[in-house]
Amino acid sequence: MTRSWRTSDFDYTLPAGLIAQTPSEVRGSSRLLVVDEPSRFADRLFTDLPALIQPGALLVLNTTRVRHARLLGTRASGAPAEVLLLHPGADDTWIALGRPGSALRPGKRVRLGPDAEIETLGVLDDGNRVVAFRGLDAAGAMARYGHLPLPPYISRPAGPDDETRYQTVYAEREGSVAAPTAGLHFTPELLDALERRGVELARLELEVGPGTFKPVETDTPADHPMHEERYVIPEAAAAAVNAARARGSAVWAVGTTVVRALESAVGDQGEVRAGAAATRLLITPGYRFRVVDRLLTNFHLPRSTLLMLVAAFAGYATTMAAYAHAVERKYRFYSYGDAMLLTRQPHATP
Repeated sequence: MTRSWRTSDFDYTLPAGLIAQTPSEVRGSSRLLVVDEPSRFADRLFTDLPALIQPGALLVLNTTRVRHARLLGTRASGAPAEVLLLHPGADDTWIALGRPGSALRPGKRVRLGPDAEIETLGVLDDGNRVVAFRGLDAAGAMARYGHLPLPPYISRPAGPDDETRYQTVYAEREGSVAAPTAGLHFTPELLDALERRGVELARLELEVGPGTFKPVETDTPADHPMHEERYVIPEAAAAAVNAARARGSAVWAVGTTVVRALESAVGDQGEVRAGAAATRLLITPGYRFRVVDRLLTNFHLPRSTLLMLVAAFAGYATTMAAYAHAVERKYRFYSYGDAMLLTRQPHATP
């Protein structure tokens, strides 16, 4: 009998002191909660990962880089305003969010400095703005005035350490407003150790949007207007995933973003298709995974689509028990927090 899920099913209590405000002192020194079967947990370190992954497995990384998309300026009145660039639009425009909303009405401008302004051209149905740069172009404005957009639960401005620690060591093209945080734990040395062990690495790109932090506000998850994220799966990555599945090797996803990209790109015959696309895939318990076998991920916000995805992957009861264990053992939560390793439980009891 299929359970009818409520958003409240994915709530949990988290002491504010467990929300990581800064990264670990040394990259890669985070803790790792290993969940290898229902209700069995092991407290490990992220540096233990090479011992936990079998030779021949495929580890898939999201190589997106966080752009300096947060722009602080002033309105004509001199009052402050903030613009968050989401992605390029058509004809040299950008799609953006802003606050206060009145500062981004059509025709209004936000002044970044003597050489740069942002003008709102229109408002889309979803509330996002179409904006254009005046003076400096977008690249020049971000280089001169842009800030890294740290998550809303980090109660401090971005600092010099965030320039490196809020990017993965394998980040490539700028395209995201948030980091694929499961990848923040990896160091070059750890990646080398994995390859020496015989683990294959594949790379794709999914542009992480601000919707990743948005709690589900509808009573039922199915009614939630899922945010769209764009992704690119190169030919080499698709071939590596399909080859791993053909030979019976496990496919490991580093982060929920990799899961969304791969599960969105799977064809009717179970093959992963290369190419660029956008996804609004909402994964909740009951979803049938077709590609990913293991998931490395951080701990996610209550009532979030990311927590729902994890519960779908490992089983609802197992996931909520793991979160309770992490709270009891004082793991660090969210973007700069610790990690967990999950095995897919296709027959898990909800």
